[in-house]
Amino acid sequence: MNARTASYAKSNNQTQRDVRNLANLGETASTSRVLNLSQIFNVAGRTPGYTSAPFFRNSQLNKALLIKHTLRATERELFSRPRRTATKIIMPFDAGDLRLGGRSIFVNQIGFNTFVNSYFNSSDLASNTDLQILQHLDEIPSLDPFLVREHLARFNFRPDPCYLKISPHDLNEMIGFANAEIEHLVMTAFGKGMEQAALKLTSKILANNLDSDLEPLKQTFRMNDEDFSEGMFSWRGFLYFKWRQTQLQADIKQVVDGLHSYKTIGPAEAGTREYLAEVRPRLAKKIIASIVSTRKTLRVYDEAYAALTQGADAAPFRKFLMNGPSMFFELGESIGILSHIGSFWSYRMGARMAHLRLSPAEFADILVDFEDSLINVDLPSAASTALQL
Repeated sequence: MNARTASYAKSNNQTQRDVRNLANLGETASTSRVLNLSQIFNVAGRTPGYTSAPFFRNSQLNKALLIKHTLRATERELFSRPRRTATKIIMPFDAGDLRLGGRSIFVNQIGFNTFVNSYFNSSDLASNTDLQILQHLDEIPSLDPFLVREHLARFNFRPDPCYLKISPHDLNEMIGFANAEIEHLVMTAFGKGMEQAALKLTSKILANNLDSDLEPLKQTFRMNDEDFSEGMFSWRGFLYFKWRQTQLQADIKQVVDGLHSYKTIGPAEAGTREYLAEVRPRLAKKIIASIVSTRKTLRVYDEAYAALTQGADAAPFRKFLMNGPSMFFELGESIGILSHIGSFWSYRMGARMAHLRLSPAEFADILVDFEDSLINVDLPSAASTALQL
């Protein structure tokens, strides 16, 4: 690693905090923010799929942690173009003991290709599939497994399902939400009196533990083993995205309210003042439009689910499960962008930082970044006055 590379090595000034954070990632990390290949190695490293369809070919990189990281001011100079988030690669010194720390580098930071050339001992970067995967991961705003799978599949990269799971932390957080969704369908497939077993079956579905206990569900959908596995992956994806969208509501409301009320400090140039006056309402409308769009996509799932649980017709839901992943890219991208906006606003403009108000130029710079991330979102029409969070 060169001198400009951020590191979790023991020698840096934040050793204790950084090592502690690295060791705790497996327990507390958000699925959308962290892909913990070290944990996957410890859990699934001896399974056939782990070695036959690895995420990365390089064995050390295949035990790394990938993080969607909000750049600190001192880290932005590591890049040749302005950006606020980056994909961070952390390679542990020991995948079995993250307390020992590791080394890190950002994808596409200055000197990244030189590092890759040295690390992979390859001068032909264009044909290096691991580098290509890293570049593709850097293109998306989130590392949730459903978005990752669909995005990499576009480039014919298909890692084994063992690499594409919801983190233990998020599983614990969403289990209650998912159980409420799954319980009605369990009653349909297994019959009445299964309320106590529903939570157990929910855990199996979310954790991809598709054993014989789920056989009645497979028979309800009239699926073979392969289709059932794909269908349950699709169902997990929509449950995950519904849960994430619900979790986002408070953060996004804070952003929309704050766009109207946030007060900068210090004088503003005429151009900056004019831009802020125009962008505040425009950005709020784009954020609301993006939320409404995700709701409309998720409503397709709700309608197919209702046909099964209320009309006892499994065909629409079965069809939906098989075709559902085609919606994952749009959903994952939208929710990932909204999550970034919400978390960054909370971090930089929330109550905790109220005493460090931004200058007009600093605030405008952040809003430019937000608006750029929503460039593909169309403003709602003048007639759409009922949009509510």
